[in-house]
Amino acid sequence: MSLGTNLKGRLRNTSLKKTHALHPVFEAVINAIHACEERPDIALNDGVITVHVLREAKQAEETELIDGKIVKKSGQDALPNITGFKVVDNGVGFNDTNMKSFETLDSDYKEEKGGRGIGRLLWLKAFDSIEVSSIYNVDGKLYKRVFGFDKERAIFPINPQGKVLASHANLQTMINLTGFYSGYRNCAPKKSDTIAQNLLEHCLWYFIREGGRPTITVNDSNMIIKLDELFDNYTFGSVDGDSMTLGGHIFELTFIKARNTSANMHSIYYCADNRLVKKIEITNKIPGLYKNISDEHGQFSYLCFVASKFLDETVRSERTEFDIDEIRLHNKDDDQGNLLNIADDNKQEIVFDDINKAVFKKISEKLDTFLTKNKDNGRKRVENFVSTTAPKYKSIANMYPDLSVDPDTSDKELDIILYKHKSALESDLISKGHDLYTSEDDEPFEDYNKKLYDYLSTANAIKMSDLANYVSHRKVILDFFEQVIGRYRDGKYSREDVIHQLIMPMRVDSDEINFDDANLWLFDERLAFYNYLSSDKTLRSTPVTGSDETSEPDIFGINIYDNPLLVNEGQNLPLASITVIEIKRPMRNNFSEGEKDNPIEQALQYVEKIRAGDILTKNGRPIPESKSTPAFCYILADMTPTMISRAKNASLSVTNDYMGYFGFNQNYNAYIEVIGFDRLISAAKERNRAFFDKLGLPST
Repeated sequence: MSLGTNLKGRLRNTSLKKTHALHPVFEAVINAIHACEERPDIALNDGVITVHVLREAKQAEETELIDGKIVKKSGQDALPNITGFKVVDNGVGFNDTNMKSFETLDSDYKEEKGGRGIGRLLWLKAFDSIEVSSIYNVDGKLYKRVFGFDKERAIFPINPQGKVLASHANLQTMINLTGFYSGYRNCAPKKSDTIAQNLLEHCLWYFIREGGRPTITVNDSNMIIKLDELFDNYTFGSVDGDSMTLGGHIFELTFIKARNTSANMHSIYYCADNRLVKKIEITNKIPGLYKNISDEHGQFSYLCFVASKFLDETVRSERTEFDIDEIRLHNKDDDQGNLLNIADDNKQEIVFDDINKAVFKKISEKLDTFLTKNKDNGRKRVENFVSTTAPKYKSIANMYPDLSVDPDTSDKELDIILYKHKSALESDLISKGHDLYTSEDDEPFEDYNKKLYDYLSTANAIKMSDLANYVSHRKVILDFFEQVIGRYRDGKYSREDVIHQLIMPMRVDSDEINFDDANLWLFDERLAFYNYLSSDKTLRSTPVTGSDETSEPDIFGINIYDNPLLVNEGQNLPLASITVIEIKRPMRNNFSEGEKDNPIEQALQYVEKIRAGDILTKNGRPIPESKSTPAFCYILADMTPTMISRAKNASLSVTNDYMGYFGFNQNYNAYIEVIGFDRLISAAKERNRAFFDKLGLPST
């Protein structure tokens, strides 16, 4: 019984990822290498393979006149789209034997060379049609065979089969892959040097192995790239070999120090049937293997090519993946992390995680000197960052003394790395806490005591980190505040709303944000414990006043206790206080008399309006004698002449540093303080100096 073949169905069941858009072209090149190997009358090194990049016709450049100059319109200098490829070789050609193999899907004719008999199916996955023209030799006579190949007509002849050519013709096969489907074309590299680089990586085994290879060239318009030169620049002759045995299988490893600038990532290349199948980037995956690594000849990328009979046997027919599980469901590693021997009769139990670990170990041995130096520099990078920039992580870093990062890691990236370690510790702390809570009754005291010690050690480190983070945040705010109040290059100062946002977000109250989101500690640490705070909201919209006023104080707060504190029986402490903060633009100097332009009068009027509406708890309960609730008014403004005049008219006293004014207005029962920006920052620094010193942060 014979079995038929449905080409469309076979194509439908053939997989080709968009990320492997050039794979069909590479398959054509591999076939050309085999054709050159099969030619008996020339040495393999005399074989010639040329890959022509076919592009759309370049349109005439469109120009426009700008300021009297002729300028190209945007995008006109971009590379034209690739429409296809033409692969030309001087190999043995499509003689009768090779043609029969081509006509047979899944042919095993080239099985010993890794052929799977489906390469031409990949051509039709990415290209609309293929035309083959081949001059071949039969008993000293040259024949030409030309045929087409597409998904509608399968294989169809274009010229009479077996036509005899003139004796002076040369053996040559041209494969035209045209009609590059947009889905694959858009995912393929567009530049010819990148195409050549990818082709070299795919065929690199033929450049490394003994026995030579044909001359392979990529030709794109006037640009010609020779893969031999690319390979020489790629390695500078730095090729090393090794092998390893895993689960009874031998793996051959080839190591290359790649000097080519385009090879900027350390990688493992898993090969099968002398072709690249799977590439894994390993930068930062091996301790000390950072992006920048160099020897006496300069910087290099480290590449490891892995080949094995096991990989040949497990590669999928499309040669884009292996039928190997990535990880093992049940861990078979010993306590030291060394791979256990896997029985020869159970070879399929090898997973990629096993192979990766073994290759990682080999790479670590090969690069031990470089990696040790890099790890030392990476640890110094962490230590320097923690000590000078992020002391909040000091306690965390102490728990990871071997933590090392790429010395070129930015502060932002390093901050994220350390934060992730802190988050992992916090998760571990929660787990340990549950283990302590649910400990068995018969658990030995020594075991419980050890778990308790581990828990408390982790908790202490995290809390120290949280405190350091809290203090570091204050330092950042103060530094930023100093920049904000300065004059910009255009001679202008920051607007009031910019300053306001830095102190407390606008149009919110304390029910909508956390106190940590505000920086009211700049004025008074006690504001963090206020019952209610409002920022740039109308008085009638707040739940703690009965006011109908639409006035909007910059910031106001009310400190209310729902339950009185008793000093002795029948005697209550004052139950409430009011704080109003008015913020003015740095260096403003147009303060005049009247509520509209005088910030002192503005603040006092806000106090009156709050009192007039009666002060309530957040639950709507009245506060006794709220009319006499004491008030604290802060005016944040620079000591310009008009501001000084308003402060003197309010009978306020100048501070000993002449950077502010203060006093008490008996009529309003209000304490008033006019604070210059410099005084606010200086006072905040003084209050926090001890904390900054403890963390090693400069306070000036």
